[in-house]
Amino acid sequence: MEEKSEGVTDSPKKGPTLSTLSTSTSSSFEPLDPHDPSLSRLATKMFQKTHSYVSHELNTSLEDYKLLENMQKLTISKYSDMNQIAENLVTSSAELKQKFEELMPYLAEIDEIEKTVNDLEAAAFKLDAYSLRLESKFNELMKKK
Repeated sequence: MEEKSEGVTDSPKKGPTLSTLSTSTSSSFEPLDPHDPSLSRLATKMFQKTHSYVSHELNTSLEDYKLLENMQKLTISKYSDMNQIAENLVTSSAELKQKFEELMPYLAEIDEIEKTVNDLEAAAFKLDAYSLRLESKFNELMKKK
C-alpha cells in the first residue's frame, strides 16, 4: 500500500478505498469499477442476512400488534357484553322498583291488619282474663248459696 499526500490509501488490487477517503466519497466511487468478488459475495451475504434479520424483527412486531388487536377486539366484545348485562340489570331493577311501589299500599294494608289482629288478640286475652275472674266469682257465689 502506498500513501498519497491527501491521506488516501490504495487497495493493492483496486486503488483508493472508500473507508479512508477524507473528501466526499461520492465523487471518487465509480459504480462500474471492478470489485473484489469475495468482497461482493460477502457484502451480498451480509445484506441478505441483514434483510432476513430485519424482516423477522418486523414480522415479530407485526405479530405482536396483531395479538394486541385481537386482544382489544376481545376486550371490546367482553365490555359490550358487560354493558348489555348492566343495561338488563338496570331495566330489571326499574321493573322491580315499580312493582314494589305498586305493592306498597297492599303492604301498608297488611301492616294495618297485623296491628288490628294484635289489638284483637290483646283484647281477647283481657276478655279471657275477665271471664276467668267472673267465673271464679260466680263459683264463689254458688258455693255460698
